[in-house]
Amino acid sequence: MQTQNKIFEDVTRLMSNAAGVAHDAKKEFEIAMGGIFERVIAKNNLVTREEFDAVRAMAIQSREENEILQQKIAELEKKVQPVKKT
Repeated sequence: MQTQNKIFEDVTRLMSNAAGVAHDAKKEFEIAMGGIFERVIAKNNLVTREEFDAVRAMAIQSREENEILQQKIAELEKKVQPVKKT
């Protein structure tokens, strides 16, 4: 019975170590792939998601401001037209 417990302990320890090695390998792979992706992005002049979202937000805000200004211009043009006719 003592030998079976020893075998189970050894197998458990081996599995635990293997899981740790697999986890470390996964981390290293993710770091390596992250570096590759960063180089590809930099080399091809691509933008990150954060940069894209920032520019998109600026474009939306500019569009909204443009619409407001167009409305104000239209209102001013209505006021000016009667003055020009007289």
